Amino acid sequence: MNIFSGLEHIVKEKCPLAPYTWYGLGGPADYLITPQNREQIAEVLRRCRENQLPVRVLGFGSNLLVGDDGVRGAVIRLENPVFCEFKFEGTTLKAGAGANLNKLVLESVRKGLAGLEALTGIPGSVGGAVRMNAGGRFGDLGSVVQSVTVMNMDGQIFEKAKPELVFDYRSTNITAKLILEAAIELTESDPESLLQVVKEVWIYKKNTQPLDTHNAGCIFKNPRGLSAGALIDRAGLKGTQIGGAIVSEKHANFIIAEKGCRSSDVRQLIDLVRTRVREKFDVQLELEIEIW
Repeated sequence: MNIFSGLEHIVKEKCPLAPYTWYGLGGPADYLITPQNREQIAEVLRRCRENQLPVRVLGFGSNLLVGDDGVRGAVIRLENPVFCEFKFEGTTLKAGAGANLNKLVLESVRKGLAGLEALTGIPGSVGGAVRMNAGGRFGDLGSVVQSVTVMNMDGQIFEKAKPELVFDYRSTNITAKLILEAAIELTESDPESLLQVVKEVWIYKKNTQPLDTHNAGCIFKNPRGLSAGALIDRAGLKGTQIGGAIVSEKHANFIIAEKGCRSSDVRQLIDLVRTRVREKFDVQLELEIEIW
């Protein structure tokens, strides 16, 4: 009997994952599942648990590198419109895990609601952004998230709210398998002032990051008190290339995938950068991107 019998309309077997990632790299998932409602998610998780099938959750794939051989098990993607909706209730923004973070930034700015403008230009879904506490030098998402609705492997839905909900640098204490929704608390402000902040952040990123390339954002977390990009630059690694993967000349903490690149090229370059930085500065760089 097929593990997902009766759910064939939401399941694709041996489905390539490269088109779902910003790198555009990597092999297929055994199963790519796109549920249409919460009940289907719960049923999928139950069957995966009963059959000891590994489960991963795929957002916009903007900070993800999938291996050339692909992913064993099931990959769940909340792309159905029901998971991508968001609404404003006064100064509170409630957004589904599949909602586009950039859209939330722009809509909140238009409404004169401050709190998300620092996230301008950060690609990703709300679920992925909450999970990794997306942010940068201008601020992070965790500072405005008040509660998160999640689902565990038993299909149980519950809410985790502050102060029980804790955000740290590129991490949260959420252990549940799936994030379903987030409640974000914003503050009233002047739309023109917020729009000016958005423009300034965007110009800064355009001038300092290789936005027009295939990449997955910053590869490494910044060590405490240090800049990963600066360390890589000082190690003389800008422009270093393995296969189709190259350390960006514009921002050393970005690895660009050029034509013909394979995931293994990026992996080898990551290992090389880590080794050189450790040898030169005695600093062990930690990954910011996810590698499947």
